[in-house]
Amino acid sequence: MNRILSFLAAVSLCTYLWHPALPETLSAGNLNTEAATQAAEVAAQTPQFDLTAPSSILMEASTGTVIYEEQADQRLSPASITKIMTLILIFDALKDGTITLEEEVTTSSHAKSMGGSQVFLEEGEKQTVDTMIKCIVVASANDASVAMAERIAGSETEFVNRMNERAAGLGMTNTHFEDCCGLTDSDNHYSSARDVAIMSRELITKYPAIHEYSTIWMQNITHTTNKGTTEFGLANTNKLLKQYQWATGLKTGSTSKAKYCVSATAEKDGVKMIAVIMACPNYKDRFTEAATLLNYGYATCKLFEDQTPLALSPVPVQDGVAEQVQTEYGAPFYYLSTSGEDFSAIEREIIWEEGLVAPIEKGQQVGRLEYRLNGNVLGSTPILAKESLEKAGFLDYMKKIGQQFLFLQS
Repeated sequence: MNRILSFLAAVSLCTYLWHPALPETLSAGNLNTEAATQAAEVAAQTPQFDLTAPSSILMEASTGTVIYEEQADQRLSPASITKIMTLILIFDALKDGTITLEEEVTTSSHAKSMGGSQVFLEEGEKQTVDTMIKCIVVASANDASVAMAERIAGSETEFVNRMNERAAGLGMTNTHFEDCCGLTDSDNHYSSARDVAIMSRELITKYPAIHEYSTIWMQNITHTTNKGTTEFGLANTNKLLKQYQWATGLKTGSTSKAKYCVSATAEKDGVKMIAVIMACPNYKDRFTEAATLLNYGYATCKLFEDQTPLALSPVPVQDGVAEQVQTEYGAPFYYLSTSGEDFSAIEREIIWEEGLVAPIEKGQQVGRLEYRLNGNVLGSTPILAKESLEKAGFLDYMKKIGQQFLFLQS
């Protein structure tokens, strides 16, 4: 029954990004009857993957739509998949200028002391941020992760606090971090397949440059220390890069407690998928099972992206220093379908907010572009004010009157 209910939710989300409200006249009895009928119909269509992993999820990245899930909210040890959040904070710091890719980061004794996966940084050794990111993404380096955490937040402890704050901001309700690399075996360090997919989506959609690192198969770095200069080879822990044609990343993880995990990202025909496998008992099976989910996603789903939305015009505003304000779209529109609809039949309509009155703030929603297919509303994308518009004062009204007078005299 859990599989059926989970798949019902997935189909519902995957078919429409936005749902019209149910009619208020629909009774509870009718709902129960319809739900039972729908459950019976869907049961025969429920995919039987027979995954050995107890927890998994498949998500489409552009929309965040969950296509398949199994025990996706179960709290489990994430191992090195933890580093996805570490990378989000690193790219946040790059975006706000706290660090640069060319900046050199010094390895502390604490960073050097990390066990597990590492690139054997020496205390006092300096590597660029660019190299540190390669070490984290490709080789899952714990020492590089801690070195970056200390550079950005001053200490690993403070960095972990920021990781938890960022997770909370993303709505990751089944996640708590105790370190920045996932090496700990603490029961208080946990995440879920759904939360891993959420943070994976945040990383790849907000910072697509991550794929410049996550698609590296092998590369050398140079250690320069008091002992001299040596070459060290990085080999990607994500074997899907060689096993799956459309793989783009993202991160693996394994400990005795977590078993074998992977957050696998792929892109085919512009559609980006995220498959998360947690607590898989076998090293190779996590990759095979991730590929199974990805194949299912690409066989089932079709993505519509409006790359040429309708042209916008200024919108009238009352009581402003000007009579209208320029507009722009707030975000691109995506619609994910599993029903094979004909996207060429999608209709679009601009709907403006009525009675707009100054002042208008830049970024304020002033309308929406609505999408419909076969009479059903698929969703909409907001139309925003491109500029601020102040409320007109006495002198502004006098100026308008003067302009009108001059126009009548001409």
